[in-house]
Amino acid sequence: MAEQPQEERPGGERIPTVIADDLHIVYRVNGARTGRGSATAALSRILKRGEERGVRKVHAVRGVSFVAYRGEAIGLIGSNGSGKSTLLRAIAGLLPAERGRVYTDGQPSLLGVNAALMNDLTGERNVILGGLAMGMSREQIKERYQDIVDFSGINEKGDFITLPMRTYSSGMAARLRFSIAAAKDHDVLMIDEALATGDRKFQKRSENRIRELRKEAGTVFLVSHNNKSIRDTCNRVLWLERGELRMDGPTDEVLKEYEKFTAR
Repeated sequence: MAEQPQEERPGGERIPTVIADDLHIVYRVNGARTGRGSATAALSRILKRGEERGVRKVHAVRGVSFVAYRGEAIGLIGSNGSGKSTLLRAIAGLLPAERGRVYTDGQPSLLGVNAALMNDLTGERNVILGGLAMGMSREQIKERYQDIVDFSGINEKGDFITLPMRTYSSGMAARLRFSIAAAKDHDVLMIDEALATGDRKFQKRSENRIRELRKEAGTVFLVSHNNKSIRDTCNRVLWLERGELRMDGPTDEVLKEYEKFTAR
């Protein structure tokens, strides 16, 4: 993996873009009860007296702290349910902190495979609306429109860009989402599994674009279960398990320990 220099101030100091300080995220799930009239349910209510009635708490992120810098591409790894996507949503400002803080320099942009595009509109209209939602001007969208379509590859087997999004496969839709987001330079871009949805050719294009974003002084976070994508793309990795930050360091070092853990 080729290293890219991180942006520094004139004195050599690296420029932080995201700071997580003892971050805790708790979900509250309504209606999570056992059998209403059972002895177990009655005992549970007695033991939890004073808490919200009928609410189950899920502590998804537990005391996570780190500093991300301009020019970094940071992989997020961990078992299913380890808190990776929750952490990205908190950085994007979509989830409130139970305790601790998240500080960001610039506007974080979260790209997930479930990011909403409008199914009844054509791919073409979604490119325009998606670009506007990211703060691009109509002129910028017009200039970059063909590059977005070509990057996504959805027209390689037909004129799909003129069809409604509901006719797309999940992979086609995810590739178009990534292509729209990648058309703009971002202060902080967070990608949740988008690289897992395309063929190898699309993945290579995506990895190259992430490297370009790093060169342009952005910070990229990538959630992926594909360790090769993490190795090819990221210079640093955060490893989460059960909501806790288990390891933070250079990509090869963290992945080596993670692969030992998953091989058990």
